[in-house]
Amino acid sequence: MKQATLCFLIRENRGNRELLLAMKKRGFGQGKWNGIGGKLDFNKRDKNIFDTATREMKEEIGVKIKDMERVAILNFHYPYLTNSEKEWPVHVFLVKDWEGEPKESEEMKPKWFKIKKIPFNKMWPDDKFWLPKILKGEKLKAEFSFKSGELIDSYEIKTI
Repeated sequence: MKQATLCFLIRENRGNRELLLAMKKRGFGQGKWNGIGGKLDFNKRDKNIFDTATREMKEEIGVKIKDMERVAILNFHYPYLTNSEKEWPVHVFLVKDWEGEPKESEEMKPKWFKIKKIPFNKMWPDDKFWLPKILKGEKLKAEFSFKSGELIDSYEIKTI
């Protein structure tokens, strides 16, 4: 079973909390706003999931993480897929300290959103259930099962 990361930069801007999302330009999740992340890859010298988060942020938006906090582990199930990628544990991190300005890459186009204006209608359907909780300071473990068409079949969220 492959593991993956999902990182969200968060900042204060003129009294407003803002979240950095990125438009996925290719591959899995193309056309959706999402956090930045990817798969654990030992061939790219990832020793653990924290290395993966750091590497993916640098590759996808040119930012070097200085401090991050793991706030959730989300287990995604895609039983309808025919390949080996039917289950994904995803480690979610909030990043409040980093170096560099987020910039567009071949894969992602970053944009800041006010917390109250997150475009959930242009994101994965599960995001509206767990993302507001972590932005309020909760730490979570969750299970999401999808059916064909990227529709949620069932889910369970636990605060830890």
